[in-house]
Amino acid sequence: MNFLASIRIALRALRVNTLRSTLTMLGIIIGVAAVITMIAVGAGAQARVEEQIKALGSNLIIVLPGSVTSGGVRMGLGSRSTLTEEDAYAVPREIPEVQAAGPALRGTGQVVFANSNWSTVFYGVTPEYLEARGWAIESGKAFEATDVAGATKVALIGKTVANALFGDADPVGQVIRIRKVPFTAIGVLERKGQSLMGQDQDDVILMPISTARNRVLGQNLGKLRTVGSISIKVRDGANMTQAEEQIRNLLRQRHRLQFSQDDDFWVRNLSEVLQAQEQSSRVLTLLLAAVASVSLMVGGIGIMNIMLVSVTERTREIGLRMAVGARARDIMSQFLVEAVTLALIGGLLGIVLGIAGSYAIGHLAEWRVELRPDAVLLAVSFAAAVGVFFGFYPARKASRLLPIEALRYE
Repeated sequence: MNFLASIRIALRALRVNTLRSTLTMLGIIIGVAAVITMIAVGAGAQARVEEQIKALGSNLIIVLPGSVTSGGVRMGLGSRSTLTEEDAYAVPREIPEVQAAGPALRGTGQVVFANSNWSTVFYGVTPEYLEARGWAIESGKAFEATDVAGATKVALIGKTVANALFGDADPVGQVIRIRKVPFTAIGVLERKGQSLMGQDQDDVILMPISTARNRVLGQNLGKLRTVGSISIKVRDGANMTQAEEQIRNLLRQRHRLQFSQDDDFWVRNLSEVLQAQEQSSRVLTLLLAAVASVSLMVGGIGIMNIMLVSVTERTREIGLRMAVGARARDIMSQFLVEAVTLALIGGLLGIVLGIAGSYAIGHLAEWRVELRPDAVLLAVSFAAAVGVFFGFYPARKASRLLPIEALRYE
């Protein structure tokens, strides 16, 4: 008996007991759908992390001011102004692994254009800040070193600010007022989306650091030349941990800290944080897929149970087939094909349910999901493997029946 004949016999046998076959496939359907949906949810979370890494900037290290102790009470992070522009300029000059280092001063204020206004965050930065953060210009142009040297009143605005003040109009060339100081918008920043902490990175205005100091934040800061943070980009291929240690040692040397003294700054390797989060997303995806795979195992056990019942019910039929010339391998292939057919049909229906479930979760729960073809292929392959594995024993049992005893079975 050839393979096609085995398939025809298997399909005919399954049609005879349609309800039983449907209930048997239910475990496989739910299992495949669960695997596809869970992997889609996990892949969506992982893609979200990758977007955050891309938006934040690759190979990024952030240096923040340290804390100060007053009257035995240690204040919070950034309570002490310990970083200067000169620190930022020294890092790429002294450490070959560093590609760019951009100092930044932070402030908040009301921005006004015509009859529109918006409260936002602004940063005084240097051109190196854009390179360190990997921030491109969508329209217009970036300011240059001459703008920093001359404290020019020019600004780059984020997409959120641009939409709030200008709507669909082009902001480039327009004059806006930041804390009542007039600035010319020379460019619009490319959209970055939410940060790791869920903040809108596009709700921002960038201006030359000297302009922020001398014209917006006040003259005091102009004399101190302190900065609120330094964004450092490490060259591709360089060891991030080693670069972090070199940055720490350089800043300790510049700040004349003794061996027994604690750092008066804080170095944060954001790449390590995001990589750890990405790894956690991968582990979560694998865990969800493993839990969902239990449904496939339960479905496989259901197939084995039904096939054993089928062998018992069709003992006389098996004896008759063997009596007229069917070989043991023919009987085995017949029942094995029935088990695999149950698993595959259940797998195909599970694909449809899994895709529908993924889109439903994404729409109703507003959760990002990503359907992956390899997950669909994995789920169906696993379903077929379950059919072979759990169908083998009943098929083997049927093939070992003796024709005389099978014909006498009642």
